[in-house]
Amino acid sequence: MTLREALLQYLTIRRALGTKLAEPEGTLGQFVSFLEREHSSRITTALALRWAMLPQGVQRATWARRLSMVRKFAAWLNAFDPQTEVPPRRLILGHRRRNRPHIFTDVEIGCLMAGAGRLRSSTGLRPLTYTTLIGLLASTGLRPGEALTLDRSDVDLESGILSIRQSKFGKSRVVPLDPSTRDALRQYAEERDALCLRTGSSAFFLSEHGMRVHGGAARRTFAVLSCAIGLRPPRLGRHLGRGPRLQDFRHSFATQRLVEWYRAGLDVERELPKLSTYLGHVEVGLTYWYIEAVPELLALATKRLGAVHVPGGEQ
Repeated sequence: MTLREALLQYLTIRRALGTKLAEPEGTLGQFVSFLEREHSSRITTALALRWAMLPQGVQRATWARRLSMVRKFAAWLNAFDPQTEVPPRRLILGHRRRNRPHIFTDVEIGCLMAGAGRLRSSTGLRPLTYTTLIGLLASTGLRPGEALTLDRSDVDLESGILSIRQSKFGKSRVVPLDPSTRDALRQYAEERDALCLRTGSSAFFLSEHGMRVHGGAARRTFAVLSCAIGLRPPRLGRHLGRGPRLQDFRHSFATQRLVEWYRAGLDVERELPKLSTYLGHVEVGLTYWYIEAVPELLALATKRLGAVHVPGGEQ
């Protein structure tokens, strides 16, 4: 069995156990290609470490995450091929630091949508898709991956309901849309179908070629738009620098709701579970992170409640 065949079997087994493996599939595929270029038919610690540290200008946590993916694959393969070396744990020490969220202003969102509308396109579908995608993320707080995995059957434009299926933590939920968002999605669907008469994809958001928009393509396109309006440093070749991410629309949505509640004098402790359910968090403690991460919210919370201990967590 070749390494590429072993990888396919590994991914199939992991998915059968309920793991999506969207990132590891692409990353481990790159690793196997690296081994093929090195003319190695097996995994060694030295090769795994060299490959993990190939990207330059990134945090050590990125190297550690790449090596961790290889380690899990190697540990599985070692059960069938004892010559497979399993890289030791903590070979690369790196603690993932949560990025401080960028809270978009209405003006910034407007500029991003306007920029998306000017994207180059041979069919007109690309600017239409990205303008609508940005608007949806800003108005609903969906995770980017949730929006991109929406199928047409998940978007009920009559009732104004989105069905989010098996998202992060394996949770499903329904997300109500306000009338303006529903109208925007309806207009997108009509124009999309007029521009793309033939497609083999059930996806709601389509790429220029009539297929589902890939997460990597969406992130890069958003980074290009951010550079164009000054939210990221000017582009240097293919390097797009650091700056706001698609995920920050979710942070902005949650922050706006919390700020509105505090300013209105509402009991945020009582209202927070509603936001937690809407966002698809597994527990309300995870939603508290937004209060800790945004200075204005922390100041409002402190002013209203006095000294507050805010538990951390992952969204």
